[in-house]
Amino acid sequence: MPDDETQTQTLNRGGAARTPAGPPPPQLSGAAEAPAPWLLRLIAVGLVLAALNLRPAITSLGALLEEVREGLHMSGSVAGVLTSVPPLCFAVFGVMAPRLARRFGAGAVVCAGMAAIAAGLLIRPYIGSTAGFLAASALALMGIAVSNILMPVIVKRWFPDRVGTMTGLYSMALALGTALAAAVTVPLTGAMGGNWQSGLAVWAGLAALAVLPWIVLVRDRTPAPGQAAPARAAAASGPSASISGRAAGASGQAAASGPAEAPALRITRSRTAWGLACFFGLQATAAYITMGWMPQIFRDAGVSAGTAGVLLAVTMAMGVPLAFVIPRVAARLKQQSPIVVVLGLCGLIGYGGLYLAPAAGAWAWALLLGVANCAFPLALTMIGMRTRTGAGVVRLSAFAQSTGYLLSIPGPLLVGVLYQHSGGWGLPIALMAGLMIPQMVAGVLAGRDRTIEDEC
Repeated sequence: MPDDETQTQTLNRGGAARTPAGPPPPQLSGAAEAPAPWLLRLIAVGLVLAALNLRPAITSLGALLEEVREGLHMSGSVAGVLTSVPPLCFAVFGVMAPRLARRFGAGAVVCAGMAAIAAGLLIRPYIGSTAGFLAASALALMGIAVSNILMPVIVKRWFPDRVGTMTGLYSMALALGTALAAAVTVPLTGAMGGNWQSGLAVWAGLAALAVLPWIVLVRDRTPAPGQAAPARAAAASGPSASISGRAAGASGQAAASGPAEAPALRITRSRTAWGLACFFGLQATAAYITMGWMPQIFRDAGVSAGTAGVLLAVTMAMGVPLAFVIPRVAARLKQQSPIVVVLGLCGLIGYGGLYLAPAAGAWAWALLLGVANCAFPLALTMIGMRTRTGAGVVRLSAFAQSTGYLLSIPGPLLVGVLYQHSGGWGLPIALMAGLMIPQMVAGVLAGRDRTIEDEC
């Protein structure tokens, strides 16, 4: 089984046009050919800090959603809109990242992204209205969207010989930030007097800290070696790329790569491409419903707010080890359908448990749903396996990611509407479980041993 760097090199040989590498990065230490070791260490720290900030805006809100609803007098439907904002922002703002990076430099855009996250998280709890809360959340999510996409670019730009290692590093930091915000937001809120505004705003400090390492790269305008390389690396290194940035990175770089890289494919004619897009969108739907609503399900069942946050953290933390294991197993199989079915069955059992005994078996359901949520790295791995060329990976990644995020937008909103009008969680959980069926069907279709070039 080749490692991530080998996979990336294989894709680079796949026929996609290469863009000449740019001039060497700024030599802040006076070196002539290689960046100073201290600079690389600073960038590595920046990657970790940035990754830590790519999910707390979402999971901290999920832990305190009941308090936010009461404080802002939100209906269940409006809360559903709020939980649908992340995929919408990722779909809308993510496409801006390649253009911004070409104009201002990837480091400068990530620096601005961290500043936007800090500003949005600091403003939104105190703005005093639902519309303002949504707008400030969108500001933070815009910063997350562009940073998501540019993480693989930064890795390829500064660590071209350690793509897999550095991608794994920031992937683990992303999963840690996701779980940490879910687990400690409620205890932090209690320690600060029980004020939900303070409990949400505290995460702005972590984002502000993440701005500092990126200031040194604000003036760096050098493009990554080979504009599409990060996209190919993002799609090919599914075992270690992050919970939302990798596919988004592939999409963004697809937009950045010129027509010379695009193969003569009519990708919309490919059943495999549509299967992957639907699989990606349905797993994203499940992930955002989980992040936005799962703590509330447990709390309504009688679980304490602190424990509900920890349960969400457990679900999110399952992605750390399985994101490395599942893609490697998938890459050894000609067809990934068995893994798709196993993950889907874990989701069905988990949702069934939430319906029948949400409090009694809470820890088991959290673990099972955490396994089911690992459909994301599987989807990224299949993107790399369903094409023969690097250019094909870029096209397929762009299509599957952009279409998938658009498909995922209505799910959290519909859950909120059903919750409000039914007065309970029976119908919303039935919807969540029901969506696992088409997810498995789409995954089986996408997991067949064929490539999009055979179908276009």
